[in-house]
Amino acid sequence: MQTVEVTDYQKSWIDKFNVEADMLRNSIGFLSPVIHHIGSTSVSGLSAKPVIDILIEVDDVRSLDDHLKILEAIGYQGRGENGIPGRRYLEKGGDDRTHQIHAFNRGSFGATRHLAFRDYLIRHPQIAREYALLKKQVAKICNNDIDRYCAGKDEFIKKHEKLAVDWYTHNNHMRSEAAARLDSNVMRPYLPGERGK
Repeated sequence: MQTVEVTDYQKSWIDKFNVEADMLRNSIGFLSPVIHHIGSTSVSGLSAKPVIDILIEVDDVRSLDDHLKILEAIGYQGRGENGIPGRRYLEKGGDDRTHQIHAFNRGSFGATRHLAFRDYLIRHPQIAREYALLKKQVAKICNNDIDRYCAGKDEFIKKHEKLAVDWYTHNNHMRSEAAARLDSNVMRPYLPGERGK
């Protein structure tokens, strides 16, 4: 039976992610994956279950189905979509899970919402503190029932995930506009007669 334990933030989670990301790049690098650290272990100072969440973006998530044996060789067990269309979910460690992969098509909404929620919590520390407190409270009363634990966080996550996606989309749009302006103002060649201005 899986134990539901929320612990204080550990800096070692970054190292654990980096080691795993290198192993994944060595194993499935031919798929040109973009590998992100997501979930609570990716947010400095945030209490979490000590399971490293990994987001992998690939051009076609179905390609992972053809190479599942490679991921099994490094300890992962595939669970298919596991309730979320367009995702491939894999876990490592059995009942003592250490890592879990959420794989999506590159740039998909599924990938974006994970990145948005992570970045939103990083940029909004008060909300991250509220989330940490909620997780600890729910972990104490869920009796190691992962479904009860997830249900206890569901309302908070749904509310803040929507806010996070809106915030993330707006900020990335603003960055894209600024980059486009910079490109058009700085990177284009001079037009005839402009050089001396």
